[in-house]
Amino acid sequence: MRLILERRDDRPAWLALASPLVAVTLTLIAGAVLFALLGKDPLAALKVFFVDPLSDGWALQELAVKATPLILIAVGLTLCYRSNTWNIGAEGQLVMGAVFGSWLALATHGSANGPWVLPAMLLLGILGGMAWALIPALLKARLGVNEILTSLMLVYVAELLLDYLVRGRWRDPQGFNFPQSVSFEPEATMPILFGAGRLHVGFAIAVVVALIAALLMARSLKGFEIRLAGEAPRAARFAGFDTARTTLLVFAVSGGLAGLAGIIEVAGPLGQLQPSISPGYGFTAIIVAFLGRLNPIGALIAGLFLALTFIGGENAQIAMRIPLDVTRVFQGLLLFFVLGCDTFLLYRLRRVPSVRAA
Repeated sequence: MRLILERRDDRPAWLALASPLVAVTLTLIAGAVLFALLGKDPLAALKVFFVDPLSDGWALQELAVKATPLILIAVGLTLCYRSNTWNIGAEGQLVMGAVFGSWLALATHGSANGPWVLPAMLLLGILGGMAWALIPALLKARLGVNEILTSLMLVYVAELLLDYLVRGRWRDPQGFNFPQSVSFEPEATMPILFGAGRLHVGFAIAVVVALIAALLMARSLKGFEIRLAGEAPRAARFAGFDTARTTLLVFAVSGGLAGLAGIIEVAGPLGQLQPSISPGYGFTAIIVAFLGRLNPIGALIAGLFLALTFIGGENAQIAMRIPLDVTRVFQGLLLFFVLGCDTFLLYRLRRVPSVRAA
């Protein structure tokens, strides 16, 4: 006897909803085992990771700040992945959005500014991420080049360009030779919500973007076109939909949202350009998109959960001397279990007789 994976003809709705919950539960169990192997109390470590960051209002604000870029990027990635195109380079698009938007902040630094500066920075951030994402999209649509490889390789180009700028032409001359730009003027930073703390307008923008994307995917013809291109490409062609145009559209939207996340991160918590402006938001957002069932509202919820792992990892490093890399292990385990659960959502195990050679 041997085991094979047989595609399910029907997939109950409850199974699709239960899949991410099972993945999270398995991740927590695996995390507890990992903490035990590190010589730490598993329950205490899980409390530091997932309970302490929710302990007060200030911690909740920090959670929302961390979730903002994850939600924005993941919402864009859900559109790509629903159309069966694979944007893996959101990290680079985030960086280019930050570079494009920061150019205006630095160009107007020290001069008379007005309320127009921040909206213009956000628009430039969107355009920067969009332009960077359209490179692999055009290569795929026109030449059939694999978008996974090209979008991923462009991440390193963007990061090296950022590093060159903050160590060179854009370096703060009064910054004691540190590789960073000048701090942005108040007009070029994100307004704080509720007048105190670190929670800024960017989180509200992320929530609105998720709601709009969910509405468009569920109620618009373009949303139907994106879903059909991913689920039944031949049917999409018979219906007259242009798959190449759909590829360009979803890459442009996902890149634009990643670029928006980048300039919001720089104009919000950071307040200046640095060699590293992201702890890997663009890659973590891939997990967010899949954990959210490739649904914008699901990405909103999953973004908050993944932000919890970032904050919990920092807390565990301080309180329990657990390496910060454990956070990445957690996120990797979560992606592994999400994909594993999705496999059993689409397929079932079946035993078949072994075929003997004649």
